[in-house]
Order: sequence, then C-alpha cells, then structure tokens
Amino acid sequence: MSRKHTKDQSDVVNTLFITLYLRAIESQRPDALVKDEWAEEIVRQLDQDFLEKTLALTEESGRIVMILKSRDFDQITQAYLTDNSNAVVVHLGCGLDTRFERVDNGRVEWYDLDLPEVIDLRHKYIGDKGARHHDLACSVLERAWIDELKIHSRRPFLFLAEGLFMYLDEVQVKSIVLAIKQNFPGAQLVFDAYSPFMRWAHNFKVFRTRVGSRLNWSLKYAKDLERWGSDIRLLEERYPFSYPEPRLRSLLKIRAIHALAKGIGVFRFQL
Repeated sequence: MSRKHTKDQSDVVNTLFITLYLRAIESQRPDALVKDEWAEEIVRQLDQDFLEKTLALTEESGRIVMILKSRDFDQITQAYLTDNSNAVVVHLGCGLDTRFERVDNGRVEWYDLDLPEVIDLRHKYIGDKGARHHDLACSVLERAWIDELKIHSRRPFLFLAEGLFMYLDEVQVKSIVLAIKQNFPGAQLVFDAYSPFMRWAHNFKVFRTRVGSRLNWSLKYAKDLERWGSDIRLLEERYPFSYPEPRLRSLLKIRAIHALAKGIGVFRFQL
C-alpha cells in the first residue's frame, strides 16, 4: 500500500525522512557501509520527488559521514550484545531508525524513544513491534520513561543517542546523563557530538543558507564529560572524518587538520 509524505510536514519530520532515505540509498550500493533492507522497503512507499528534493539540500560529504556514524552505532551495539546477550537497549531520539532490525540478537529487550508525533510516524511507516521491541512516546527530557525501564533493573543497559544531544543545551544533556547514571548504574551510553568549531561552522551555514537546524551543545574533548560525575569513564571514541574511506577523498584537507578531523565524533561511556 502506497503512503505519500509531502512537503507540508515540519522541517524536523522531514529530517527523519532524509536519514531514512540515505540509509536506503546506501543499502543498495554494492559497497554499502550499512545494509538496511527495512529502510529500502519503507522508502518504496514514500513520495520519491519529495525525497529527492529534500536530499538535494544536503552535501555528499555530510551524507557519507552520517552513514559512517550510523555504522559506528551499529557496530558498537552489536559488540555490546555479543558480551551482554540479554541486555536492554534504549534508543533515545530514535526517529525512523530501524536499528533493532539490523542488530537484533534474538534476546535483546529494545526500547525506541521519541516524541509522540514521531512514534506515530513509526507506527505508520514501520508497523507493529515484536514482543521484545517497545515504543516510548515522550520527550527524553521527561522522566516517565526512566520509571518504565526500571522493571529491567537487574539487566545490563545500553543507551544510544544518535543525532540528539547536539540539539539540546548543556544543562539538558547533563541532566539526561546523570539521570541515567543514577537510575541505571553501570550502564553504557553512546552518543555523537560536534566539536565547538564544527558546531560554529554548522550554525554559520544554517544562518547563511536558511537550511537545517542550529546546534546547541558541543564537546571539545571527550574526557570533559568525566567531570560531570564520579565513575563516568570514557571507553571509546571514534571520528568518522578520520576513516580511510575512499568516498571521503574530497575531504582530504579536513582529515589532514587534526582539529577538523576530530570535528564530529561517536563516544562510548561507562556511567
């Protein structure tokens, strides 16, 4: 059954479809960095003209970096589930991501959290969940979702925040991190962040082109987060700009400058 998504949707919702479309396009490449057959199937139901016009607003280099980040999140999640097969994974600000379908190990308890209007879109385009796959329709800044997750308090937890924290302010990000630490001690948290310079560059481009959304929070050094509380420990940091990926050839100048090569990172912390 065909469902059409048109340009009268909000910019925020449109962004959800851009990332979905990028994964679907990538998945069809013979050298795909991310395979996402669910994204391919969903995209077939959408208005192709709308998707193409929206995608044209993005740059090729930015699309590849987004895919590399998505691959990092998938790889880190899969590695965690290898060591903790009965874990609970909570995807904060999940959008229209289909990560559960990409990494499910048959035992994980999975929660996708986003605003009610986004969860409604997930129901419309992705469909029903299985017994181990749940939705949390609320803001990440609320605390009701924490109470709901406490039924699994004896299980290991992995929290994912992809494309989320940079749109919040530091007080909000810190509040979320410390709430997870307090209520799920020992949990791991994976998120992506921009450096202060890259945040400035992004916001300047948004101001100049009137395309995109402003970023609010950035992370200068990964270990800065350890100052937010005892027992917060950096486990891993990855920088997609630094990868020897042939399709990043146009960014060689950026990769040669240390500060720029580390302008966008994916970070894993123990809380």
